[in-house]
Amino acid sequence: MAKNTICLWYNHDAEEAAHFYARTFPDSSVGAVHRAPSDFPGGKAGNVLTVEFTVCGIPCLGLNGGDIFKHNEAFSFQIATDDQAETDRYWNAIINNGGSASACGWCKDKWGLSWQITPRVLTEAMVQGGDVAKRAFDAMMKMQKIDVAAIEAAVRG
Repeated sequence: MAKNTICLWYNHDAEEAAHFYARTFPDSSVGAVHRAPSDFPGGKAGNVLTVEFTVCGIPCLGLNGGDIFKHNEAFSFQIATDDQAETDRYWNAIINNGGSASACGWCKDKWGLSWQITPRVLTEAMVQGGDVAKRAFDAMMKMQKIDVAAIEAAVRG
């Protein structure tokens, strides 16, 4: 196990989430699945308690803890994309699997976990600062899924 692992709380379907992430994102996989040795507040003995998985190379642990805690936007995965096709692929995978769209490249998966699907062209524009960053930022603020061509046009002015 890695020295630092992100632990994500799920009601009861961490394994389903882990398999979805592994199918959707590169350098992602599902590892060990551990079952509860006895009853616990979120389930019964023998139920899946934790699932080890990796999302884009980041080690995670899914914990089936019941409905005590909910995900919120204070935590999100930010996925850098190279073009519109990659942006569309990840965004659509999340949305079409029971997720929901938000603003500025953010969306939530069906388990309530937030994702930022962020084209590199947007990040690069923000790093430039000044008028370029302002134009890219202003364009982004009008979007749900990021439109790469619109960001590129904003960068050009």
